[in-house]
Amino acid sequence: MPDKSSLLSLATAIDAMAPQFTALSDQIWDFAELKFDEHRSAALLIAMLEQNGFSVRRNVADMETAFIGEFGSGKPVIAFIGEFDALAGMSQIAGVDTPQAVSPDGTGHGCGHNLLGAGSLLAAISLAIHLKAEGLPGTVRYYGCPGEEGGSGKTFMVRAGAFDDVDAALTWHPAPFNGVRSTNNLAVLETFYRFKGVAAHAANSAHLGRSALDAVELMNVGVNFLREHMPQDCRVHYAITDAGGRAANVVQAKAEVLYLIRAPDMAQALALAERVGKVAQGAATMTETEVETIFDTASTNLLPNLTLENAIHDNMVALGPVPFDDDDIAFAKKIQATFTDEAVKSSIRLYQIKGDVFSNEKIDGSTALHLGLRAFEGQSHFRAGSTDVGDVSRVTPTAQCWAPTWAIGTNPHTWQVVAQGRSPAAHKAMVHAAKVLAATGLDLATSEKLRYEARAEWNDKMDGQPYVCPIPADVKPGQH
Repeated sequence: MPDKSSLLSLATAIDAMAPQFTALSDQIWDFAELKFDEHRSAALLIAMLEQNGFSVRRNVADMETAFIGEFGSGKPVIAFIGEFDALAGMSQIAGVDTPQAVSPDGTGHGCGHNLLGAGSLLAAISLAIHLKAEGLPGTVRYYGCPGEEGGSGKTFMVRAGAFDDVDAALTWHPAPFNGVRSTNNLAVLETFYRFKGVAAHAANSAHLGRSALDAVELMNVGVNFLREHMPQDCRVHYAITDAGGRAANVVQAKAEVLYLIRAPDMAQALALAERVGKVAQGAATMTETEVETIFDTASTNLLPNLTLENAIHDNMVALGPVPFDDDDIAFAKKIQATFTDEAVKSSIRLYQIKGDVFSNEKIDGSTALHLGLRAFEGQSHFRAGSTDVGDVSRVTPTAQCWAPTWAIGTNPHTWQVVAQGRSPAAHKAMVHAAKVLAATGLDLATSEKLRYEARAEWNDKMDGQPYVCPIPADVKPGQH
């Protein structure tokens, strides 16, 4: 970890810059732009990079809202990953403990990416300023990554070679807890199944029709039966994206369903997708319709790097807990009161909270905010989610941490996340995460040993197997 004077210098500089970046985070919260449409959010982040002396490469990997900010030159190249996309149907007023939409069916930052993007940016800029002031070599990059929510923006960036020369990549994510995020996430494939049938009057000539909606429903039934016969840790979800219209007296000539297929690794996901595809073909045969399979996006499962995760944890220990105050705790209690006891317990289990560095007290949800630091057990655990950070981890050593921006019990993709997205507590946790990432970036910049060990672990886990992008070369970002 950095020496105490360097850590103090970084932390002091970050505290001085914090108001600009909390305001930036709040603006992105206000915009709440969906995947690949984050134009105003990207513009704000780019402007902040340029104001602080970064050169910016735009339209990375043919995505209008993807960009890379760079400061310095030469090795090592240290990447900070930022996200800034929101979710549909997540509109919510900030700072209240009841579900109240800003606008009906509006968008909202239900995964905290407004905080994620601004916090990673604060870390990148503060490290760049420090390296320049100390005359230290190296290149600091900020990766503006669009479309994490269902768009696999990073996967497209990796496919385009944007991370090929990076020595290590760092990021964080809002959460109910403070600590290192070492998880074996799931690989995911997203595919549309589009059925084409024949329209007919549903009463007097139904025998002439071939229902595409019937095909979708039969496919869903078939996949539900398939669940018994797939590996235990696999997940399959679907949404009917086109039911063929609203007229019940017409045999639907078209219908579409979107499937997300998840598995512990990409090979299993591809094998399961093949079986799902056979179910789709069977549904088409039964209904005498046609089915078109349209690949959308994919993300590879994470490759944890314990070397980097230990470095992050050491810095979290050195920095201490997030400095929450009584008002922060009071609001968190109001939010926590909207959860069931089981939801709070489930949150603790989900994040594998088994101990705390700064306290011997058991974390049981009696405290609304996490006031300590998750004990790091030095190993990864299974978590049934997916992220396109996984593809980055397949081309360079990558590590993440959590910061407690949410009350204990908060689940991602809920109105409670949005309600907490502009809170003083969330701002404090975001700034704390920036300090952790900047300090770990400084470790990487100044320790050849750390870089070597992180790369050696990565090489060992990759075992000579080259990364293969799961998205075919002809698939473009956001084309569906």
